Amino acid sequence: MPELPEVEALREFLDARLVGRRIERVLPVAISVLKTYDPPLSAVEGTEVAAVQRRGKWLDITTGDLHLVAHLARAGWLQWKDELPAQPPRPGKGPLALRTVLAGGGGFDLTEAGTTKRLAVHVVRDPAEVPGVARLGPDPLSDDFDRAAFARVLEGERRQIKGALRDQSLIAGIGNAYSDEILHAARMSPFKPVQNLSGEETDTLYEALRTTLAEAVERSRGLAAGRLKSEKKSGMRVHGRTGRPCPVCGDTVREVAFSDSSLQYCPTCQTGGRPLADRRLSRLLK
Repeated sequence: MPELPEVEALREFLDARLVGRRIERVLPVAISVLKTYDPPLSAVEGTEVAAVQRRGKWLDITTGDLHLVAHLARAGWLQWKDELPAQPPRPGKGPLALRTVLAGGGGFDLTEAGTTKRLAVHVVRDPAEVPGVARLGPDPLSDDFDRAAFARVLEGERRQIKGALRDQSLIAGIGNAYSDEILHAARMSPFKPVQNLSGEETDTLYEALRTTLAEAVERSRGLAAGRLKSEKKSGMRVHGRTGRPCPVCGDTVREVAFSDSSLQYCPTCQTGGRPLADRRLSRLLK
């Protein structure tokens, strides 16, 4: 799933290519992609793009008096096209979900792999009309998200820190991959309860969060949209590296699997050398 660093890189990429351009056509290909009907999707046709913003993991394209707001979900992506086929795309079973055609040529496609379709596009007058945007917590890379703001976000939480970091209503933009990376950088167990964090641990976690995300954004800056996925994968220290050596200590990266996702961690760096219980394995041993 694209998270804050990749979506920020996409925002910069699109900002340099869309602002000042006129949208000629917007063609929905997958019936599931469009989540609003008033204003209609056709209302953005003929309008000029004024800005491209990021809101957590959401892309917000301001065009005329409207906002084209998109969430790429787990398997979605944006593909920039300098040239587009003359014939409009046909609805089908392929990955193409929506095509945006610009006046003068070119545009971009929104695609989604797999059979589970969660990619979402909204046309609204105010981004706050999108429920997923309205509930977002603070952006962790904003100038006013200091250590005190981070402590306020965590105040009263009584769950594991991994789940808190992924909660978009607490902190916007962090998903499964970067929460693993942040916790590894902080040398902290993903199962540690938030309420058990000491002041020093909160400081360490805050610094790990800001540094990990800022470094990932910097690595992605200036890359073409098509290269962002591979850059994300290559920059990971534990996430997606089950069975491989930790680049910090050399211990084997381990995994805990859940129903629809998994987390990765280093026992030596994060849990005092103790493996965490894998519920999937526990069920097999019963």
